[in-house]
Amino acid sequence: MRTFLFLLLSLPLFMTSCAVVDPGEVGIVQKLGKLSDKVKDPGPVYYNPFVSKVVKASVQTANLELSMSLPSKEGMSVNSQISILYKPKKNRVPDIIKDLGMNYDQVISSVFRSAASDVCAKFYAKDMHSGMRAEIESQIKTRMDEVLDKQGIIIEAVLMKSIQLPVGLAQSIESKLQAEQDALRMEFILQQTKADAERKIIEAQGESDAQKILSEGLTEEIIRIRTIEAFNNLSKSPNTKIIITNGNSPLLIDPK
Repeated sequence: MRTFLFLLLSLPLFMTSCAVVDPGEVGIVQKLGKLSDKVKDPGPVYYNPFVSKVVKASVQTANLELSMSLPSKEGMSVNSQISILYKPKKNRVPDIIKDLGMNYDQVISSVFRSAASDVCAKFYAKDMHSGMRAEIESQIKTRMDEVLDKQGIIIEAVLMKSIQLPVGLAQSIESKLQAEQDALRMEFILQQTKADAERKIIEAQGESDAQKILSEGLTEEIIRIRTIEAFNNLSKSPNTKIIITNGNSPLLIDPK
């Protein structure tokens, strides 16, 4: 009797199991092959192990790395490494699993290849290696959103890395950049030379003006006074002195 009661009380436990959904994941109960539309948050999820199971799916941002040749407006091929950052919408995970399966990154890859071909064909190869790269990435992302947003997939960013231009074009761009740097350097030198010349002109003009003012202010009386002051200072010196004059000094000869 006790054994029967024990088995009767233990029956619900045997018919119930528990799965743990980790952070960054959601759980969906699948009963007899049919997925539930309810998404389970991280934590314990109870289910009947005989007829059900818990399917776990990540909702964290994932990185899809691609390597492909992108077409350009002039018909060139530009090799590039691509990073696509994406994640599923939490409430759309059951639909994604039903429609695309668990490994839906191949769908994202196919959508990217189509969008990138359409967008890059509107730009020149050199644009992919310049400041236009951000605009190209933005347009590709917009084209991908038009398709994948309906599927419940969020494209966070499209990043073009390691752009490899055709050899001839790369050399031409490098030569152009070098020429621009040389031109900027020469312009700086010319500006420096011009500034130095202007500074010397200003200094010369200032010296000329000073000499002019000095010569206009040196009257005969002022020269006579300065000469007297100079001889007076010399006379105070304890050293032996010999003063030689040519006879035309205003101190010795009265011009009148």
